[in-house]
Amino acid sequence: MIPDAVDVNAMSSQQKLSAQKEADPDKLDEASAGEALDVVLDATKERKLLLKLDLAFVPIIMLTYLSCFLDRSNIGNVKVAHMPEDINASDSEFSTAVSIFYATYVLFEAPWAVLMKKLTPRNILTGLCLVWSLTTVFTGFIQSVGSLFATRLILGACEAGLFPCLNLYLTMVYRREEQAKRVSYLMSCAAISGAVGGLLAYGLLQMDGIGGKAGWRWVYMIEGVFSSVCAIFIWFGLPNNPAEAYFLTDEEKWMMRVRNEQRRQYMGSEQLNWEEMCAALTDPKLYFSGLIQFCQDILLYGFSTFLPTILQGMGYDSLMSNVLTVPVYIWAAIVFVAVAFCSDRYSKFASFIFASNTFGIIGYILLLAVDNTAVKYFATFLCGIATYTGVGLNVAWCNVNVAPQYRRALEIGLQQTMGNCAGIVVGQVYRTSPYVLGNSFSLGSLVVAQLAVTGYGLYLRRENKIKQQIASGEKEDTRRIQTGDSAIDFTYHY
Repeated sequence: MIPDAVDVNAMSSQQKLSAQKEADPDKLDEASAGEALDVVLDATKERKLLLKLDLAFVPIIMLTYLSCFLDRSNIGNVKVAHMPEDINASDSEFSTAVSIFYATYVLFEAPWAVLMKKLTPRNILTGLCLVWSLTTVFTGFIQSVGSLFATRLILGACEAGLFPCLNLYLTMVYRREEQAKRVSYLMSCAAISGAVGGLLAYGLLQMDGIGGKAGWRWVYMIEGVFSSVCAIFIWFGLPNNPAEAYFLTDEEKWMMRVRNEQRRQYMGSEQLNWEEMCAALTDPKLYFSGLIQFCQDILLYGFSTFLPTILQGMGYDSLMSNVLTVPVYIWAAIVFVAVAFCSDRYSKFASFIFASNTFGIIGYILLLAVDNTAVKYFATFLCGIATYTGVGLNVAWCNVNVAPQYRRALEIGLQQTMGNCAGIVVGQVYRTSPYVLGNSFSLGSLVVAQLAVTGYGLYLRRENKIKQQIASGEKEDTRRIQTGDSAIDFTYHY
């Protein structure tokens, strides 16, 4: 019997695959794997499969990243609630506490990404989530600056693995052209966490004095408990092999295996290959992407951590400065998801990142040059457009242009490592309100990012042209690396 999940135009290939499916539904043999490349899955059934995957995996991934970013950035919410004064931290010591998180964060990103395959997604993500949630809870009991430094270091080491590992997990589920949208869901949580963090901080700070504890301590303890619940969802909701997920029917599992074979060039071998790792280290795409990520992360960490204090500098009290962050973050999330949908649809990245950064440049100019409070608040909405859109699209851009699996794992990890060095810088340039130095640095970073985005797009277009010339016989292939994304039939998205 021929499953009707496949178009009749691929009948000969399908007959072989159908026989293999009935003989052993758990795998495709080598011959059938080759035939799978010619199969055209029924578009309606594939859309239904994608919807199922989205409903099962995306909420868990979003919730986990939301809790992660919440635990990382709530230090900005508690700053306006007199947390530094309670632990006798000076302005410079508090800035160091913001920066020190990234010291361990950047060191552990690449190792966690490379180790995910060996440790399995479920084990590594659940373990990291449990440790950082307990660390967040214990931060509510600290009494000194040294204790704050210690908890921030542990938090950085654990949260370092989440973003690269979740990105790699998405590559195990979705095709190249399906990923920007899913990464947008992930990165929109960074914006949503700002809105949620502002609301939670507003509510939890009302608990000031309950149980003899300051309101900022309740912020840490309750948000830490929320994160620990996410570990349960990860363990039961994210299978190590998405193609064998419990909620899929036999036919859908078979479709997943066909999809896996069809993106084999993108995924590559599951065996650790040191040659691929070395290729990643000499890949110009890594350094273009890393530079862009560093510049965009200057915005991300400066904006998400210090927005409440920026608003407080406009004259709002500590509670209102948290509340007013909510509309800004919601707007940023909506814009980012909309832009990511367009990027997915047209497989374009450089033009969308460039356009969103233009709004950010205008926003920071207004913050620096205008004194009117209403205009400055409007400027934060413009900054929000660039803050999350640039970071998220650049991550997806790296995902779709690097193959195979271990080369991609290392490049994603190193890209994040380079980008998150921005967190160390941000803590030093955002020192005292009204943050003229910090906002000026963010503006300059956006200008550099625009140059890097332009250069990266032109480089990818040139590489595609070279491949076309080689394929047509106009040019001899003298390139040192000709596998993975360097293969002639692998087209870069720019």
